[in-house]
This record gives sequence, structure tokens and C-alpha cells, in this order.
Amino acid sequence: MANTHPGTSRSEHPVAYLTDVEGIWEKLASFCQDNPHVYLEAEGRLVVRPGATFIYGGDAVDRGPDGLRVVRTLLEARQRQPSQVVLLAGNRDINKLRLLRELNGHPLPRTPADMRAAARPVLLRWIFENTMGARGAFEFRRAELERTSGPVSEEDVVDSFLADVRPGGPLRDYLSVCQLAYRTGNTLFVHGGVHERSLGAVPTGEHPEGVDAWVEALNRWYSEQLAAFREERLEPNGTPAWEPLIAYQAPTPGERVNLGSVVYGRMADARNHPGLPSPTLIATLARSGIHRVVVGHTPSGDCPSVLREESFELILADNSYGRVEGASRLFLRDDSVYVEGRVKLDDGRLERLRFQLALGDTSVPIGRQLLDTGQLVKGPLESGDWLLFRALPQFRVEQLPVAPSALESRAMGSPRTAAH
Repeated sequence: MANTHPGTSRSEHPVAYLTDVEGIWEKLASFCQDNPHVYLEAEGRLVVRPGATFIYGGDAVDRGPDGLRVVRTLLEARQRQPSQVVLLAGNRDINKLRLLRELNGHPLPRTPADMRAAARPVLLRWIFENTMGARGAFEFRRAELERTSGPVSEEDVVDSFLADVRPGGPLRDYLSVCQLAYRTGNTLFVHGGVHERSLGAVPTGEHPEGVDAWVEALNRWYSEQLAAFREERLEPNGTPAWEPLIAYQAPTPGERVNLGSVVYGRMADARNHPGLPSPTLIATLARSGIHRVVVGHTPSGDCPSVLREESFELILADNSYGRVEGASRLFLRDDSVYVEGRVKLDDGRLERLRFQLALGDTSVPIGRQLLDTGQLVKGPLESGDWLLFRALPQFRVEQLPVAPSALESRAMGSPRTAAH
């Protein structure tokens, strides 16, 4: 059985990872509660303990009534502990840069004529629901403003979103300290995914050799795009000079993914069932010393999904559409991963999942996939059963317990189901 006690690895410098809070303060607070590496002070300041690193995987806003609070908390922590806090920019964060133009006379070409002529609050609601996947964001912001300022008008809500990305705005400042990719030790972190078309590629046309040079070039391009936004630079044809960043963080037109983007790529198939990257990509990463990739962006049930093949791991840690309240825990060291979270099974029972797993350990079935059903073995439950996970049509999920004795006789293989 996998070790169930965090912090027993020989490796130093643990990483505490959280992603896709999406404006829900309770997720950040529950992640920090009794956390050995990250905690919240009484006044709400996030503090990283000495020797640890906190990595936030992106998407701080949109689906809860605390977006401003989450952004400000993460930003303050990054400014106070810059060597211990890493922030990755998610698509829900970056796409808000669009609002400064779209709400000031430059709507997207696909915006209906009646919306183009509509009042700003009507247009903003349409943008959120139809082009940002953020239904409810308008009312969430209204609720957050009213908690601190009393009643606000719909125009006040619009002004608040615009203030976010204007000089001195919290989201503008937040994005300025974010990056698109981060590597520490043998682990690569991106928001969405890594694919043959994105690894080693920069939208400038550069193709740096090696993961480290690519990460540096990609983050430099991101910073240059933000500078173009701040300076409101336009190309000779009148298009914004930061338009490439907007395209990079969005799905390819007509699709639900962007295989050339680490922000909007997915390590999963069309149903959101996770799958390992190709053997070729794994080998390319290994040549740069990368044996683990950690992503958010794609919901993966109530707790992180760890997928494994020999000495390579892929971890999907977005639990934003989970059945349980609060956040799961993911702690990483070069030689091991620790996962802890609550799971609501299909029969309604609540269980706790917890394990520590050494990189390359083949003695347990964690991260393997049943060949007959395609179910992923997620980890051990406190009841003694194993948790099986599978994504279903209409973005539903299956979370079932199975006795160890029933699992022993079933054939397993590498979870390579990803079509994207």
C-alpha cells in the first residue's frame, strides 16, 4: 500500500500545488487548513512556510463570489514571497484583457447586432456566457462588491471589471507577475497541457532547444504581450498588438482545445477522460530531465488524477466541478507525490482518499487504467477499497469503489486515451 504520511520523502523543497479556484474562497481556505506548507493568517494573508514553494496553476476567477479576494490574496503573497510563490496564468484570467476593447466599441466580429447596440451590462453578460464560459460571473461580482460597498448598480459592476485591467487594477497586476510555464526539478507545470504542437514552440515562431530554453522564451513572449497591452499598442492594420496572446489562451476556432497552447491544451479526450501524452513526447521531456507534468484546466472529478508509465507521471489537479466542497491537496517532491482529498462516490457515500507514491513505484495500481472498462485507478480509499474513475458523456464522471481482491485479476495498461 502507498505511504499515507506526507513529508517522508528524502527529497527537499516540497511544492504545494493548487489550481482552478475560480473565485471560490472556500477552496483556497480549505487547501490551507492544516496544510504543512501553506497557511492563511487570521487576516487572510497567505503564507508559505520556509523551504516550501506554493504554485498556483491558474484560473483565479469566474465561478464564485470571491474573485477579487482570491486575486488580491495570491498577488499579495507573490509580492511578499516572490521566491516561494509561483503563479501561472489561466485562460479565465487572461481573457479578461479583452474587456477593455470589447466594452469600448470593439466587440468580437461574432457578436450579434442587437448585442453590439445593447447597454454595457447586457453586452458584458453576453460576453461572459457566450465567449468566456463564465455564466454567473456578473452576479458573482455584484455580490462581492455589495459585501464590501453596499448596493451597486449594474454599471458599477461593469466599471469594476474594467478597473480590473486598467492601470493599478488587481487583475492587471496579477497577470504581470504570472507566467505560462514553470519548471522545478523534474517537474513541468502549465495550466492546460503539453502536446507535440506546443512543446518547444513559441508564437513568435521560435523553436528553442530543450525544455528550459523553451520555458524561458515562452514566458518572455508572454511578458512582451502584456507590455503591448499596457501600452495599448496597435499593429499597422489597427489590430491590438497583444492579439496573439488572446488567441493563444483560447480554443482553436471551431474546436474545444488549442493543441498549440499550454494554456488551452488538454491532457484528456473529448469527454475529459485523462490520458498520457505520446511516448515520443514523454521521451522528448525526459531528454531535458522532465519526468512529471502537472496541469489544471480540465476537471477531473473530486481529487487529482495521477497517470503513470514507468518513470513518467502526469497529474491533472483541476477539481473545480467536483461533487465535494473544498479543495484536495497535492504536494510534490522530485521523487514522490502526496495526494489527499474527499470523494463522493456514485452511491452518495463520502470517502477520503490519501496516499504518497514514489516516482516509478510499480507495486501499486495507482495511475493505471483497466483495459476492459477504461476506468482509471485513482488511489486507495480509507475504507480499504480502490477508487475507480471514468469520464462519461455530457461531462459527467463515474467514481466507484472496488475491493483489492476484485482488482487483482483485471488487466491494466497505460492510460493513453487522450485524443487531444
